[in-house]
Amino acid sequence: CAVTRTTSRPPWRGGARQSVSGPLASCLPRRVHRFRTARRAIQVNRHLQVASAIGTRQTPTARETCDVVVIGSGIAGLSAAALLATYGENVVVLESHSVIGGACHSFRRGDGFHFESGPSLYSGLNASGPQGNPLGLVLRAVGANLDVATYDVWNVYLPETNFEKFPAKVGPKGFDDLFEVCGDEETKREWARLVEETKPLTRAATAIPPLAIRLDPGVLRSVVMRYLRPILSSLPVLGRLTKPYADVMDRARLRPGGFLRNYMDLLSFLLSGLDSRGTITAEVAFMLEEWVSDTAVLEFPLGGSQALADALAGAVTRHGDENKVYVNEHVTEIIIEDGRAVGVRTKKGKEIRARHGVVSNATTVQTARLLPDSMAAKQAWVEELQAAPINPSFMHLHVGFDATGLEDLDMHHLVVNDWSKGVMAEQNVVLISIASVVDPALAPKGKHCLHAYYPATEPYEIWDGLDSREAYDALKKERSQALWAAVEKVIPDIRRRAEISMVGSPKTHEMYLRRYKGSYGAAYKAGVETFPFGGASPVPGLVCAGDFTFPGIGLPAAAASGAIAANTLVDLDRHTELLDRIGL
Repeated sequence: CAVTRTTSRPPWRGGARQSVSGPLASCLPRRVHRFRTARRAIQVNRHLQVASAIGTRQTPTARETCDVVVIGSGIAGLSAAALLATYGENVVVLESHSVIGGACHSFRRGDGFHFESGPSLYSGLNASGPQGNPLGLVLRAVGANLDVATYDVWNVYLPETNFEKFPAKVGPKGFDDLFEVCGDEETKREWARLVEETKPLTRAATAIPPLAIRLDPGVLRSVVMRYLRPILSSLPVLGRLTKPYADVMDRARLRPGGFLRNYMDLLSFLLSGLDSRGTITAEVAFMLEEWVSDTAVLEFPLGGSQALADALAGAVTRHGDENKVYVNEHVTEIIIEDGRAVGVRTKKGKEIRARHGVVSNATTVQTARLLPDSMAAKQAWVEELQAAPINPSFMHLHVGFDATGLEDLDMHHLVVNDWSKGVMAEQNVVLISIASVVDPALAPKGKHCLHAYYPATEPYEIWDGLDSREAYDALKKERSQALWAAVEKVIPDIRRRAEISMVGSPKTHEMYLRRYKGSYGAAYKAGVETFPFGGASPVPGLVCAGDFTFPGIGLPAAAASGAIAANTLVDLDRHTELLDRIGL
């Protein structure tokens, strides 16, 4: 039951690199392989991808008809499309970019350096059961599992460690070891109180799997009747799930300015782009369940984030030859007839009609702008969405470098420069990922590829309206210096080793990923503003998906939103049959 590697690439991606294909699910059990790097074993789970992804670079005919058309191929859009195809719907996905995946795509530069455009920290890709990570559950539901490397360390460089590397492991012992170095005895007692305070909230946060949710009255059967017992047992704390996680920290008596409060601010920020005062309790409670369990691991899909997008796209096309994933097809208008969304028009003049509905993975503001100007609801919806709070953007540094003598490198590194500034301060937190450590195929032999970024702290405003390319390049050089400085904490001579380097700005996000103002996602503050949960729109037949429609800015939230959109467009019987099949 071998897993094969081919040198071909799915047709929706350019160039040539290694991709993974595998046998059918009947070949279980999975195989486990190990390879040695950085003085420790990294486990590679061959999770048995059901089929190679099959797509097309062809353009649609002048007019096509399908059941559902999906605008955008981010993880939300691909999750929706893959589930709809699994439900038996005829699906067409239209991606504006030349490569699928949205923020979750890879690109190649130089002599075989592969770089990640977005996500770098994964877990729960092999999830099962109601408490599982929504992305893992979507992969399971559509039969598009991945080859995944697992490991348990991310290195932190903190004021408490004098910015020396400390290997912070996931799992309960990892937190204990961190507190030995960065905290004191009271920190350990705070942690014990916080874990106990969070336990009932975790049970409540995982009582209802997002894959069971739909945006119609059928939710009474798919959620309320199906999960009545865990819902009833969670009633005493349900109201606290949408409150700030800082409230939980207060109840656990965490000291203001203490290490644990700072660290939980950091983890909250990595989940939502907001510190614990703005992050809803449900997000953190869910994360802690995944990261502090005895079986906690971190994961990385072999082939990079592009492999994840390709696996979902492969699930779309595998469920029917009529299902298509098109790239270089920019949607310019959502077609409305009799007040209902019935299809889209593209920049190339193509028209794709949809019998059952339209799913938009564009940001909600951009989706509203696609409505015809003649539609009465358009302007009010656009104004409402433009007034919504959004997170700042990213700065990215991609470096391909000579790895001679760096055999002890780890994949993940995190730098916090100054706790007193707060984790949301500009250039204060830097994440660094060296994906080729766990997947050597992502870089030429003897080299590594590195991705460093400010997560949700780079202001869009300073980039908007620059009057020349020279001014833009100068600002990129200036604003990337803190990224280089953070990387130098990991690899002091990185500038000498660098063979290729690139800087991405909020304008890069806006142009290539079509992110509204290059934003990292919605920034509704817990306890202050109400997140507009779900992808409902004022237009019948139009459902939105993405990080502006589900709390959280990471892949689990994106996958959950895509699942909700797909569920809403199919009948209740097919929905509940799928829940039964995957054990939910």
